[in-house]
Amino acid sequence: MDLLKILKSYLADKNLKLTKERIAVLEEIKSLGGHFDLEELLINLRKKGIKVSKASIYRLIPLLKDCGIINEVIYKDKHSHYEFVYGSKHHDHMICLKCGKIIEFTSPSIEKLQERFCKENDFYGTSHMLEIKGFCKNCR
Repeated sequence: MDLLKILKSYLADKNLKLTKERIAVLEEIKSLGGHFDLEELLINLRKKGIKVSKASIYRLIPLLKDCGIINEVIYKDKHSHYEFVYGSKHHDHMICLKCGKIIEFTSPSIEKLQERFCKENDFYGTSHMLEIKGFCKNCR
């Protein structure tokens, strides 16, 4: 399914509209592809001459998270970063506390462990996010 259709449908369920601002933000996030923060997103939009208020971006981000287009990655100094995840496989992160480097990884063992914990606790898990914080090879 197309990203705009997903967002439009999600917004309609919340009685919200798919505005030009929201489309511009979504397109910029998609073009960034990986990790980004809100200031970077705003600067990129303004460089392209797209007028979007900071408040509009802050209101849209939770909606994009809820409908599965982006995920939040929080690290270093409690500063939130996000990543475009639509259409990508699940992965977790190792985050360097010194340089901020993010290493993405997948682990079938972690996935199986999560499933086991959910089963043991009669819990239906829909997602998880794992961050391992420490120091990369260059910063140790």
